Amino acid sequence: MTDPEASRTPYVPNENVHPWRRFVAVGDSFTEGIGDPEPSAPGGNRGWADRVAEVLAAQVDDFAYANLAVRGKLIAQIADEQIEPAIALQPDLLSICAGGNDVIRPGTDPDDIAAQLDDAVTRLSRTGAAVVLFTGIDTGFTPVFRPFRGKVAIYNENVRAIAERHDCIVADQWGLKIIQDARFFADDRLHLNALGHHEVARMVLRALNVPNDLQEMQPDDPAPTSWREARAGDLVWARTHLVPWVLRRLRHQSSGDHVEAKRPDPSPVNVPD
Repeated sequence: MTDPEASRTPYVPNENVHPWRRFVAVGDSFTEGIGDPEPSAPGGNRGWADRVAEVLAAQVDDFAYANLAVRGKLIAQIADEQIEPAIALQPDLLSICAGGNDVIRPGTDPDDIAAQLDDAVTRLSRTGAAVVLFTGIDTGFTPVFRPFRGKVAIYNENVRAIAERHDCIVADQWGLKIIQDARFFADDRLHLNALGHHEVARMVLRALNVPNDLQEMQPDDPAPTSWREARAGDLVWARTHLVPWVLRRLRHQSSGDHVEAKRPDPSPVNVPD
């Protein structure tokens, strides 16, 4: 008899109900949902993982979701603080997006970062759960992070090799060209906004081969801006977001200091009407 899960790939349309009942997400601000504020959501942010969980929960009974991600965390912190708690929750679907905060730090080695990711994925894969890994976004479109593009590309190749080694599912942000546009980012120019998180959720669901009704959302056309207005906006951004970020690095502080996971235990998901 043919395995009903054999067709669950990104390349073959899937007509079967997805098999997952407990989804646990680990990582940093990207998975926490920073940039996608939602007062009614745990922690005050929604994000791609919440959006994916909402779709999965709507299709099956007894679905539960936990999100252990905390903003600002480096990969070593994620490995030390989130992996064992995630395993203890006995998930059958896990996601891990980690290493982005390390890659954009000057002087770091993407191969060393990937070795830490490999160790974390080794531990997660022993659970028998399906594991989703993320490539990093192509930063070529943004002047601030364009210098890190080569490091991100090297890290991504390592992520793909890790996924192959451990039979993981790859959610390919590098290939998600639609979000390589400032209109999909929050005011801090670092985190995705609601539109960006929505598009990532659609991409993750495609990788999982889960049918859904999420539609592409078009951003508004940018308002005409003069050179002087654009430079004034850059100064406001630098003062509001860039300088505090640099100061935290110099002081060895993190935006995630004293922040707790927004969904530490698996719980039912409120599906939007």
